[in-house]
Amino acid sequence: MSSLSRELVFLILQFLDEEKFKETVHRLEQESGFYFNMKYFEDQVQAGEWEEVERYLSGFTKVEDNRYSMKIFFEIRKQKYLEALDRQDRAKAVEILVRDLKVFASFNEDLFKEITQLLTLDNFRQNEQLSKYGDTKSARNIMLIELKKLIEANPLFRDKLAFPAFKASRLRTLINQSLNWQHQLCKNPRPNPDIKTLFTDHTCASSNGTRAPPPSNNPLAGPVPKPGVFPPLGGHGPFQPVVSPSPSAIAGWMSSANLSIPHAAVAAAPPGLVQAPSSAAFLKHPRAPPGGPGMDYQTADSEHLMKRFRSGQPDEVSFSGSSHASNMYSPDDLPKTVVRNLNQGSNVMSMDFHPQQQTVLLVGTNVGDISIWEVGSRERLALKTFKVWDISACSMPFQTTLVKDATISVNRCVWGPDGSILGVAFSKHIVQIYTYNPAGELRQHLEIDAHVGGVNDIAFAHPNKQLCIVTCGDDKTIKVWDAVAGRRLYTFEGHEAPVYSVCPHYKENIQFIFSTAIDGKIKAWLYDSLGSRVDYDAPGLWCTTMAYSADGTRLFSCGTSKDGESHLVEWNESEGAIKRTYSGFRKRSLGVVQFDTTRNRFLAAGDEFQIKFWDMDNTNTLTCTDGDGGLPASPRLRFNKEGSLLAVTTSDNGIKILANGDGQRMLRMLETRVFDGARGFSEVVNVKPAIAGSLGPIPNVSASVSPILERTDRTPQPMSLGNMATVESSRVADIKPRILDTSDKVKSWKFPDIADSSLVKTLKLPDPLTASKVVRLLYTNSGLAVLALATNAVHKLWKWPRNERNPSGKTSASSVPQLWQPTNGALMSNDMCDVKTTEDSVSCIALSKNDSYVMSASGGKVSLFNMMTFKVMTTFMPPPPAATYLAFHPQDNNIIAIGMEDSTIQIYNVRVDEVKTKLKGHHKRISGLAFSQSLNILVSSGADAQLCVWSMDGWEKKKSRPIQAPPGHPSPLVGETRVQFHNNQSHLLVVHESQIAIYDAQLECSRSWYPRDTLSAGISSAIYSCDGMMIITGFCDGAVGLFDADSLSLRCRIAPTAYLSSSVSSNNIAFPVVIAAHPSDPNQFALGMSDGAVHVIEPSDAETKWGGSIPQDNGALPSIPSSSALNSQPSETPSR
Repeated sequence: MSSLSRELVFLILQFLDEEKFKETVHRLEQESGFYFNMKYFEDQVQAGEWEEVERYLSGFTKVEDNRYSMKIFFEIRKQKYLEALDRQDRAKAVEILVRDLKVFASFNEDLFKEITQLLTLDNFRQNEQLSKYGDTKSARNIMLIELKKLIEANPLFRDKLAFPAFKASRLRTLINQSLNWQHQLCKNPRPNPDIKTLFTDHTCASSNGTRAPPPSNNPLAGPVPKPGVFPPLGGHGPFQPVVSPSPSAIAGWMSSANLSIPHAAVAAAPPGLVQAPSSAAFLKHPRAPPGGPGMDYQTADSEHLMKRFRSGQPDEVSFSGSSHASNMYSPDDLPKTVVRNLNQGSNVMSMDFHPQQQTVLLVGTNVGDISIWEVGSRERLALKTFKVWDISACSMPFQTTLVKDATISVNRCVWGPDGSILGVAFSKHIVQIYTYNPAGELRQHLEIDAHVGGVNDIAFAHPNKQLCIVTCGDDKTIKVWDAVAGRRLYTFEGHEAPVYSVCPHYKENIQFIFSTAIDGKIKAWLYDSLGSRVDYDAPGLWCTTMAYSADGTRLFSCGTSKDGESHLVEWNESEGAIKRTYSGFRKRSLGVVQFDTTRNRFLAAGDEFQIKFWDMDNTNTLTCTDGDGGLPASPRLRFNKEGSLLAVTTSDNGIKILANGDGQRMLRMLETRVFDGARGFSEVVNVKPAIAGSLGPIPNVSASVSPILERTDRTPQPMSLGNMATVESSRVADIKPRILDTSDKVKSWKFPDIADSSLVKTLKLPDPLTASKVVRLLYTNSGLAVLALATNAVHKLWKWPRNERNPSGKTSASSVPQLWQPTNGALMSNDMCDVKTTEDSVSCIALSKNDSYVMSASGGKVSLFNMMTFKVMTTFMPPPPAATYLAFHPQDNNIIAIGMEDSTIQIYNVRVDEVKTKLKGHHKRISGLAFSQSLNILVSSGADAQLCVWSMDGWEKKKSRPIQAPPGHPSPLVGETRVQFHNNQSHLLVVHESQIAIYDAQLECSRSWYPRDTLSAGISSAIYSCDGMMIITGFCDGAVGLFDADSLSLRCRIAPTAYLSSSVSSNNIAFPVVIAAHPSDPNQFALGMSDGAVHVIEPSDAETKWGGSIPQDNGALPSIPSSSALNSQPSETPSR
């Protein structure tokens, strides 16, 4: 079905819902499979309508589709079975057991036997695992929580859980537009057209040849429904304040507070630099409502008619009634104009503008990485992929958690009071603190194993004139830490549920912290370890955040209940009571609504695919904006400190920057300024007077600060398939010509040629074992070790010891590592049974995200090794055919795509030891696999030099094509071809001995580089640097080329004499067979050589990066974290 047909289905769904055809709506949802209505599903489960539950599910998935689907159906049928037993209806229970549950016996026979044995018990609660089973209602609610998690994680439900964002009554609007167009074409348009049918085109009957006056807005087909978004808002009344003040109100411990005194930015946002406008500002530009009397037609001249049509004054014909008057207010002081689109590349979880540099934005994502953007120039100043800095210092529960599941998300990231420090709270145990300077450099400062479970919030506070870090977490505690040494100062206990947020503040000399938990309790704490001073309820009794106005005088909270009801309120602190409740939310919000305050005047919240604004003194919504569309149901948002810019998350893993007049002027000034590589406009124009670093001189902050600066290059605005259409047309016009121009420039080596070892730092790793050609090479994801696989099927692991020269223990060309082996001296060797010759066999390898396990093959069985003991945990997939490439599914650790010697790709489920499907499309063995989670595709390459694109949903082949042959080169090409997705998940690096090339997801080649023009040697290997800014390329004569990833212009060439000994380089027999890129240092890489050696290479101490700066063109690929090497896949240990 085409995309337009699919959108038509959504329009029909909205129309049916507005017309209250409830059963028809859900039947169409199920039959089309386009939209899974979670609310309807929940209602049916809670009502115990099991047949309808399974019927509705059947439109989207079946039991055998994947492990998520299997678990969903099992939980439903198990609940149905238990309810029959609870009713003592044994006959029905037996029927369910035989008809519904027996299908699972083939997957887990022991579990099925245990379920069957429940029939023999008088009360199934006698079973230990079911002893806490409550009543039917509570059991269904508990099951629903689990079902929702499974559905959200199931790739078959991807993009089907949120209804698209479009205006209410859209189908009626389209019909109105059609009728207006038809009415414009009438030869004799009548003033009050009578629309009697939609089955035929509208025409007005002739009335003696004269033109009539324009029509009035008489309703033709009933009133227009109020704006809204499907599903319906329902009939709930306005929100009622939920107040339960405690006997000891806040007044008891803040009675002397002077509410008018501003406070430091650490406890709440600093006062705005621009005075809040008076209320008269909103009445500057009253607008007349549309639909007023139009100009009369004076003649029948068709040219005059078309002029009137082009001028926007046609006769109005309405299918659904009179139009509404527009808002009479024009709040120009609110940022509502979209001025920037940033492509983050993964789901944004938290944002915070720098407190002084008004255009610098900190961003944290659901894959654990953080970025710092200069939004004015659309440049990414810095990025950090997630890694544990020192796993040995972490608690065993945290280490155990990482082994079980290495996925991690940012829950909150926030700047310190003066912007010289920032904190990141993660979804598992830890917080990380960085120091930051205006040049965009981040240094590791503190890593704290703060809470058991997730760390849900982080903030900075200044009790007793000491900078502190405040955290809260799933372990129901709030903790305060010294921001210099990381020492714990206080632990506040008293919440009975996980703590969701903290809000530190002070008034006069009283320092305190508000905290909220997911049971709706709000508590307040002094820094004295004497317990909570306040205990009252937040509206909604679930997830709530609190914030003060910029001047610190007014307290607000925003929260969402489990039923989706959202509440934005102002509090009377002294009484613990709600002072004002703001209206305007949809009755059932999709997700937890986020909010922010600005200028001591305005509130904003993300709801209903929009940003809604309120005046703090008025409970009704002031205005709203959809940011030109593309927002999620409950977008996250953040004002800058002046309130001139507003950052808003988008549904396609991006960020939109909205601006008011001041913000637009500021950004225009930025665009006209010339600045050097390390300074941004935010330092020159909009920076407040410098404040001393809150931690003192940064070089002396702490001994734990890494000596290595990990700053990425500055990049221009990312250009990708996802955001191309939204970029200013003037920039889009430049893109193609620039690409063509730059491709012409790189036909010869024109950049620095490094031929002397004094110009580069290089280290040959010590290896007492038998030398054998290195065919696979990886950095561990932590950056602490290098792993090589040779043609003799032996793995070699080098680890860097901590010492004075290398205190971090990270890989380095300045410090010699050790070839590590377990104490028993065991080697980690692949199965070589039935493998005839090692040189002809193809090796493959993939590393788990937590570096604990490696999956590997060398022509024999695929082996799963424990990296600590080198022991084989299991083997599978015996040849023939042999495995030639391994790639983990990005969303399911148990699913592996395995490229095979016989040219097929097998989608293998490790847990059930089963090949789910075989993909056929290549003619020779598979040599590369790359997943794009954002595009939901798998791209494969083979020794046939062919590329294939496969859908991750049904694994059908979407497209295939051979790679382009260089000019003058015989085609079609053959030979090993590798693929790797760029960090933006849409651009694809294709590597062949004849070329490196960049392709898009449609397999169109946008640019390529052919070494045969100037070099006789072919390309042996190539890979993106970790920041996606460079392509590191090895050649069969031993040279290494470093290319700009966007333009493919050459930064520099490293001759083999720069890193090989004179005896080796003179023989000209050693060359880099494989290259590995460091996971966090974009300027370090390792070479696996044909003579069995491994070299680590870095720029010399005199240079900070390779080849100096390269002029950047429009269309640069964005700098977003990616896997550390071409064949390193984002995965955790597969469970069996």
